[in-house]
Amino acid sequence: MVVESTKVQESILRRFEALRLGKSGDKRAPHKPLLALWAIGRCLRGESRLTTYELVDRELTSLLRRFAPRRKTIHTEDPFWRMQKDDVWEVNHSGSVRLTSSGGAWKQDLKNNMLTGGLREEDYKLFRSDPKIAYQVAQHLVLWHFPATLHDEVLEATLNGENQTSETSLEHIEKSGMIRPRRDPKFRKQVLEAYDSKCAICEFVVRRGNDPLALEAAHIKWHVANGPNMIENGLSLCVLHHNLFDRGAFTLLTDLTVIVADNITGEGVKQSLGKYHGSPLRAMPGDGFPLPAAKFLAWHQSEVFMEPYLL
Repeated sequence: MVVESTKVQESILRRFEALRLGKSGDKRAPHKPLLALWAIGRCLRGESRLTTYELVDRELTSLLRRFAPRRKTIHTEDPFWRMQKDDVWEVNHSGSVRLTSSGGAWKQDLKNNMLTGGLREEDYKLFRSDPKIAYQVAQHLVLWHFPATLHDEVLEATLNGENQTSETSLEHIEKSGMIRPRRDPKFRKQVLEAYDSKCAICEFVVRRGNDPLALEAAHIKWHVANGPNMIENGLSLCVLHHNLFDRGAFTLLTDLTVIVADNITGEGVKQSLGKYHGSPLRAMPGDGFPLPAAKFLAWHQSEVFMEPYLL
């Protein structure tokens, strides 16, 4: 029975890992992973397996605004329709929908015909009977598609939803043995050495002996987006600025000028970010170390920064 259960678990993980993303070159498209996570959250909360496209459109749009690159148009109809081919999703009464030349669905048809979609019935039943597998699929989805700084936030947003239980989804995941990503120790050592163990933005330095504390090697182009472990793709950032960088609150121009997004607000903005806007990095790589590469900075500007169209 244990062997049988392991095979089922491996099979479902392979199917979710194989989600075909609507990528064009290096552009991020986390639409399907976010929809899958949201559907798993509904399952764990005991909500209906199938739901209307209208609800998916509203909820997924909100998630995409938080965790996807800013685009002129948000397309929720594509993951809702195309995820059927990934063998993890189904849509009822799909014959009533007109298709585009590329095989996509007309958004208005999905709404007008009140189509419903959701996880495959057998997967839904498995997740309901064994929530541990559901949590493992969820945490693998964030490992595959988001940097570590965003894992908790993405899981909270998708799995908890509006109807939170007494124990949060994150606590359940911890109990099920959540896999935490291992950082490449060589990458961290090389990047921190290049920046003299200072935060490139604020020059934060705290050490215990020779060990820098609360300082991390941030990938400019995310590792999950095939960003390499190279000094040219790294920044030495304190925990705060690493998180803000991965959330797109600020970016760097090719001349290493800090640019803060206009829509960032709150009491901490002036102290944590605002005063650095329009200024060069406070800490630069030392002699003999390469500067951040323009191609990686360009990726961050278009795929992570909250206002890529300003650049």
